Amino acid sequence: MLAGYVDGIGFLHLGGLFVSLMSGNSTRLGVSLADAAWWQAAGAFGLIALFVAGAAVGSLVVLGGGAERQPWLLLIQAVLLAGAGLCHASGMPNLAITAIVLAMGLENAVFQIDGGAGLGLTYVTGALVKVGQLLAVSLTGGPRWGWAPTCCYGRRSLPARRPARSAMPGSTWPRSGSPPARR
Repeated sequence: MLAGYVDGIGFLHLGGLFVSLMSGNSTRLGVSLADAAWWQAAGAFGLIALFVAGAAVGSLVVLGGGAERQPWLLLIQAVLLAGAGLCHASGMPNLAITAIVLAMGLENAVFQIDGGAGLGLTYVTGALVKVGQLLAVSLTGGPRWGWAPTCCYGRRSLPARRPARSAMPGSTWPRSGSPPARR
């Protein structure tokens, strides 16, 4: 509920970009790149990077353990959102947006269970949260590059074989799922 409310406000102030809906921002990023609208692409990418950073910070708090981790996460989020309000009122809208996006990324760690998976989210947003969580694991002594494969939006969870020919009208792929041999 909070993310939707904050996203609506962010959408209005950012001219069609989001502070918590990373599926929308990744779509905007792709469209901007296709249109060679580099500044718009940079804006969408920046929001995505801030969101991932917020998810990583939230996961660092969770990985720190302790019974009080959820209240700490909520307190940090509240401070970020209050700070965003003060920044906006003081004429610093970019700093306000930064704080809001970090808070929205951090919010995803509230339901993270013992450093592992939490509640399901939308696919792109959930994949970016997973990048942030694995980045936090890496920063605390886990596999150094364990987060990298997840940047391909869950590459590890994709099926190894290609779809059957019938799933792709007009395809030249044989039913075995293998691509055609090169000549």
